[in-house]
Amino acid sequence: MEQAKWTKARLGRDGTPLHLLTARFDRHVYAPHAHEEYTIGVCVGGQEVIDYRGGRIYTGPGSIVVLAPGETHTGGPAATGGYAYRALYAATPLLTDGLLEQGTPHFRDPVVDDPELAAALRRTHAELTTCPDPLETESRVPWLLTALAQRHSTARATPERVPGATLIAHAVRDRLADELLCPPSLADLGSDLGLSRYQLLRAFRTSMGLPPYAWLAQHRVARARGLLDAGLRPAEAAGLVGFADQAHMTRWFRRVLGVTPAAYRNSVQDAR
Repeated sequence: MEQAKWTKARLGRDGTPLHLLTARFDRHVYAPHAHEEYTIGVCVGGQEVIDYRGGRIYTGPGSIVVLAPGETHTGGPAATGGYAYRALYAATPLLTDGLLEQGTPHFRDPVVDDPELAAALRRTHAELTTCPDPLETESRVPWLLTALAQRHSTARATPERVPGATLIAHAVRDRLADELLCPPSLADLGSDLGLSRYQLLRAFRTSMGLPPYAWLAQHRVARARGLLDAGLRPAEAAGLVGFADQAHMTRWFRRVLGVTPAAYRNSVQDAR
């Protein structure tokens, strides 16, 4: 069955929207067209053929396709059985934070063979489609797209080391904890500290061992545990610690504690 589903995530609290597409086509062929942003897709099934730069390119499961802004292309099934893919449409700055040159990164080969990065892009796309948390989107997407440009474009990467990384990470951590219900964007935090978003992410991940959104989610879980211990229901606790809803809190409770908030609350009540 042919289907195409668009989702819009947001990069930070008041940030730029990011469009995500999940599609499967058996017969559909796109008319020649171009996008203002980079088109970055991961094939998840079948095989697609794309007319691009005067030639034809073919994708298969696990391959990444990078189409530059303004470049005309088409797309359609390369064989019977159709094809399926996940794509996001990224403005150029999302790829250039970690590059010495700030122009448009050039990808000589539009089909990228990088299984690790392809898996990370696919997983991130799927999770943001179901729960487009602004801080999570801003922590994950620019990081992956910068890695794509650093590894596979002709541009040179910036030095990896960020001076004062520990102090930067602690300042960001404290700010996120203080503004738990409505955290600032990483772009705003970076601007306040005189850093690019990528430099801030690099400093935080190096010092804390995880990205900012994951640290904040775990901090929220810890705060929610206290509220559940006090007898609040999961739905009440979720809103008080800044989760989007109970389902969002449940996802992180499972990741951090291995149980749902309801199961945790019941166990606490039973112990009493």
